[in-house]
Amino acid sequence: MTGNSSPLKVGLVGYGLAGSVFHAPLIAATEGLVLDTVVTSNPERQAQARAEHGDGLRFAASPDELWERADDLDLIVIASPNKTHVSIATAALKAGLPVVVDKPVAGTAAEARELAALADERGLLLSVFQNRRWDNDFLTLESLLKGGELGDVYRFESRFERWRPQPKGGWRESGDPQEIGGLLYDLGSHVVDQALVLFGPVVSVYAESDVRRAGAEADDDTFIALTHANGVRSHLYVSATTAQLGPRFRVLGSQAGYVKYGLDPQEAALRDGKRPAPGTPWGVESESLWGRVGSGESPLTGGGRPQPTLDGDYPAYYAAVAAALREGGPNPVPATQAADALDVLEAARRSARDGVTVTL
Repeated sequence: MTGNSSPLKVGLVGYGLAGSVFHAPLIAATEGLVLDTVVTSNPERQAQARAEHGDGLRFAASPDELWERADDLDLIVIASPNKTHVSIATAALKAGLPVVVDKPVAGTAAEARELAALADERGLLLSVFQNRRWDNDFLTLESLLKGGELGDVYRFESRFERWRPQPKGGWRESGDPQEIGGLLYDLGSHVVDQALVLFGPVVSVYAESDVRRAGAEADDDTFIALTHANGVRSHLYVSATTAQLGPRFRVLGSQAGYVKYGLDPQEAALRDGKRPAPGTPWGVESESLWGRVGSGESPLTGGGRPQPTLDGDYPAYYAAVAAALREGGPNPVPATQAADALDVLEAARRSARDGVTVTL
């Protein structure tokens, strides 16, 4: 695909939350990519997609229609329900098309590695949409760690908590194992991926996972404790039952700590219909929400110094995908990395079920 100046044509499978809020807007905002076809048989979603992306947008009722004209497409993005990820990605790769898959790429690490092997065999890109590597707080913490400002990190606390006392239903909250629902595999995919990127491989996993809300079927309150090979301990919380939210990050090192409250603003902006554009501020956080770096005092009482939050940058993911396809640049999130995270998630599920610490 190198050497061609025409935009790469993207087929997007699914136009629910992930497809309409995250993937379609980011694809449309990426130079060198064009949203060509959306796979959805839902008339309301077709109308929504056409209103948001123009009358020239094409539609398909099923992914099979894409394989019939694979030569007319350059990339497949899979934003359909979790249980369909492996089968659709397999079909796309066999049709000779590069693939981006929303997280989790698969239900098991073994399936993820099989997909990665198939992509390698075919010489095709297979990338996983771990967008929260480009959250503002994560980018800021990465910068602090690279600068050595915290010293040697002892403990990493990460919370992705919500207050949703009433279940919303749907496949994401289904108790059917085939749906790969529940927070462990949903928000847990993010917090585990971030911990692995920051602190490397894990040697042991302990988890507690509960179904708290009346009528809920899948885990909605889960805690994961990781011991990394380098000695760092990560404590990760994902919950829909948190009436008082804790800090998004609390990172404790030998020289200082970093405490940060609040979520990256990009998802809220995308939900509100805002779109990234060249020359327009994006992912910018109010100074009032900056974290603090210091030692010995609570950040809530002014301890430490304010740490300016770097701008979030979800557009960087698809820019990297386009560069990988055009110029042979690096895959922003290889499926093998997603498989490593799934090793941890599978161990967490076993730990919570059996009440044991799992050694990897």
